[in-house]
Amino acid sequence: MNDAQLRSTVVATLLSIAPEVDAALLGDNRPLRLQVDLDSMDWLNFLIGLSQQLKVEIAESDYGQLVTLKDLLAYLRARLPPATV
Repeated sequence: MNDAQLRSTVVATLLSIAPEVDAALLGDNRPLRLQVDLDSMDWLNFLIGLSQQLKVEIAESDYGQLVTLKDLLAYLRARLPPATV
């Protein structure tokens, strides 16, 4: 999975939780939850969806690291199974 495919998967998962989001306006370095106005339950559902979609374990203790889209993509990239990299 290349970077564009990973980003597309993350955005698609986000849109499944918050369909009103304009993906074209998402900034890589701005806090993602603030950009899309997700409450804690929606954020949790988003992370669970990513975990299931990508077959990646996202430890609850790591949630605090996942602030920006850039942070999230780097985190997921480092944990993708080798066959999908």
